Amino acid sequence: MRVPVRQRVGVVAAALWWGSLTGLGFVVVPLLFKHLGSPAAAGAMAAKLFSAQTWLSASCAMLMLMLMAFNQPGAAPAPRLRVLMQLVLAGLLLALLVEFGVAPRIVSARIDGGNLKLWHGLGTAMYVGQWLCAGLALWRLTAGERLTPDKPD
Repeated sequence: MRVPVRQRVGVVAAALWWGSLTGLGFVVVPLLFKHLGSPAAAGAMAAKLFSAQTWLSASCAMLMLMLMAFNQPGAAPAPRLRVLMQLVLAGLLLALLVEFGVAPRIVSARIDGGNLKLWHGLGTAMYVGQWLCAGLALWRLTAGERLTPDKPD
């Protein structure tokens, strides 16, 4: 069974999205806090890395959505494609909410003594949610089923 080029590109985008979330959230940031001199310095660097991750996540998600939209122009998506689209949209929404909703509140909580623990916990939960959405999207894309009907690439 030949897999369409669009689906392969979608797999690469999903793998980049999930892999970058995994590497940053579960390896790089913990190492920053372990090896940098102060938690403030580690936090500042982590914030910059998470912001860059948001744009990588958004790019991968948008590419995946465009590929899915162009697979069946004008037709209602198949149920399995609809679930994949929902996962990608949810992950994209979580990434943007962390960047524009939670991250500014973390910064202001550090400055004015607000509830840093609450906002940090919420941001972490949303990051894990995004990681799960990207991972499930990757899983579905690599499950061996075609998401589009047979047609030439």
